[in-house]
Amino acid sequence: PGRRDDGPSQIMNGLLIQALLAFVALPGLIAFLIPVILLAPDEGSFADLRAFIPLGAGIALLLWCVTEFYRAGRGTLAPWAPPKQLVVTGLYRYSRNPMYIAVLLVLLGWFVGFRSATLAAYGVVMMVVFHLRVVLHEEPFLARTHGDQWSEYSARVPRWLGLPKRLDVARRAG
Repeated sequence: PGRRDDGPSQIMNGLLIQALLAFVALPGLIAFLIPVILLAPDEGSFADLRAFIPLGAGIALLLWCVTEFYRAGRGTLAPWAPPKQLVVTGLYRYSRNPMYIAVLLVLLGWFVGFRSATLAAYGVVMMVVFHLRVVLHEEPFLARTHGDQWSEYSARVPRWLGLPKRLDVARRAG
């Protein structure tokens, strides 16, 4: 007998490996490696335990988002294996960009923990970079790729934070 090919499960296992690699390569680099590299020698001690609140929240939210991309979108956060389906579940019901928010929470945690002006500046720069990437690249790509589904979703869910637009409109009318 020949080798048995599991088809979809083989594909999903390969996708899981890609998702894990993308997680380590992309948010891992931006939220963990670069902040460690940027710390000045005199900023080297972790000084504030309150930092674990945004750090923990950011890591948990980031893992949730990566899981949603894998399960609901059947893809990864990586440009080489993006979700095949528009992800509108989980945290994506409240923000079109919760993964970026999660990374910024991690960066906030590093800033609070090390009380580092360098990490604060890095966080602000990354906030601007994320916004420009979303507006100039990701949203036009999603509009081309998902058409009406993207139009309906983006009309309903805020780009960053806030109430879903339909709830906000209903609340103001009532």
